[in-house]
Amino acid sequence: MSNEHILVVDDEKNILELITYNLEKEGYRTTKVVSGESALSEIQKNLPDLIILDLMLPGLDGIEICRRLKQDAKTKSIPILMVTAKSEDSDIILGLEMGADDYITKPFSPKVLLARIRAVLRRNAKVTDAPGARTLKIHDIEIDIPRHQVTFKGELIELSATEFSILEFLARNPGWVFSRNQIISSVKGTDYPVTERSVDVQILGLRKKLGEGGGYIETVRGIGYRMQEVS
Repeated sequence: MSNEHILVVDDEKNILELITYNLEKEGYRTTKVVSGESALSEIQKNLPDLIILDLMLPGLDGIEICRRLKQDAKTKSIPILMVTAKSEDSDIILGLEMGADDYITKPFSPKVLLARIRAVLRRNAKVTDAPGARTLKIHDIEIDIPRHQVTFKGELIELSATEFSILEFLARNPGWVFSRNQIISSVKGTDYPVTERSVDVQILGLRKKLGEGGGYIETVRGIGYRMQEVS
């Protein structure tokens, strides 16, 4: 049984009750609110471990709430699972670019929702521990962080600083889709003049240099890129 505290934000009472019922049945502690303003107020009083946030809310919508939380140092690390009745690529991209960690579209299966929640919480825990890691291994790719070296099946691969940073970011989060802007944010800095269009160029270069291993970097049409999970 889990014990994490999850804040559920949705103005549809039946959806709110459905989500909290299934969460509490799995052992999660829940708080439920019906508006963006109430969500911000509640978060300031009691920081949750995860937020389930409806995109379409009265007053402050989910996108604006997400933006505010991710810009606040106190709340930016709280994972957000976005819930939306829309399935258009533009809505999904906007939510991801505002900092949402994952999304699910209505109508959804409670089992799928719970699986997404567990995955987001696992990923957040891994990211928290990640800075101390010296070597990342995924598939046949090994990334030596201190030495800034990458090998594929034991063969040294020469990468630029930007290519290395993008590969490291994707390798730390296998299976998760990131928009180009999210990838830019992960590598931005004075030594990384990355633009949204150049991300495609960097990915192309990475795939070419990795050869057979480049196939592990997958394109998700209309959204961005991800590192294939290890089966």
